Amino acid sequence: MSSSIGFIGLGNMGGPMAANLVKAGHTVTGFDLVPAALEAAKAAGVTVVDTAADAAANADVIVTMLPNGRLVLGVWQEIAAHVKPGALIVDSSTIDVDSARKAHALFADRGIHTLDAPVSGGTVGAQAATLTFMAGGSAEAFARGEPILAAMGKRAVHCGDAGSGQAAKICNNMILGISSIAVAEAFVLGERLGLSHEALFNVASTSSGQCWALTTNCPVPGPVPTSPANRDYKPGFAAALMLKDMKLSQDAALATGATTPLGAHATQLFDLFDKLGHGNEDFSAIIRFLRGGDLLK
Repeated sequence: MSSSIGFIGLGNMGGPMAANLVKAGHTVTGFDLVPAALEAAKAAGVTVVDTAADAAANADVIVTMLPNGRLVLGVWQEIAAHVKPGALIVDSSTIDVDSARKAHALFADRGIHTLDAPVSGGTVGAQAATLTFMAGGSAEAFARGEPILAAMGKRAVHCGDAGSGQAAKICNNMILGISSIAVAEAFVLGERLGLSHEALFNVASTSSGQCWALTTNCPVPGPVPTSPANRDYKPGFAAALMLKDMKLSQDAALATGATTPLGAHATQLFDLFDKLGHGNEDFSAIIRFLRGGDLLK
């Protein structure tokens, strides 16, 4: 069934997601502050407008994809007066749990369904409509949103009440950040031991070392032709964004008293990598940092 969708935030992730909604037969009205993003969205069949409020007005479903919690709260407050009764608002940004819960609370007494539904899959998944959505909100909101999410991804998981989607995303990406460093360290050690990349990959990818950071986002060129390592680490998922998510994990750990020593150390490594000027490279490029000699390339 076709819906009228307002999409706010048409960047590297939001633009392809909005385009996939158009491909699925929905009518999409979009807004972004960047003219180039608006032009790309327009070329993909999105009707572009001048303000976030214009994108939200009269929409059955509103999707936001923004850089941080402050912007999400600001946009949700901006559109509040324009959201029609019975609408659904979905935020697919990756933000802190507290901001997500505050965003839900803005509409809690208005009969408007809300979901925090961050994604996993990066720009490749956004383009191919193979994202995984981690959703927080009521069961009714999730049932309402699931068909919309299905047009942009391959899987949607209802993780619990408001903020639970963000909690799942933060935990998932802490695993990814840690495992990506472990995989990169193993390849660096293998290089020092005279082991070829292919040999290590063929063993680890079918043994107990198997993980997404190895089999999909392999940090060395060759074994996985589609990994960013084969295109000079053009992201994918930028190291600066990984750092953002790792910092969210450590903020959450501090707030809850959780002990995450590996998460803390991985955060420090990505922070240093970013400060050395590598934030715009794929996060798997941290192998250059771990090699030492490649540090300033």
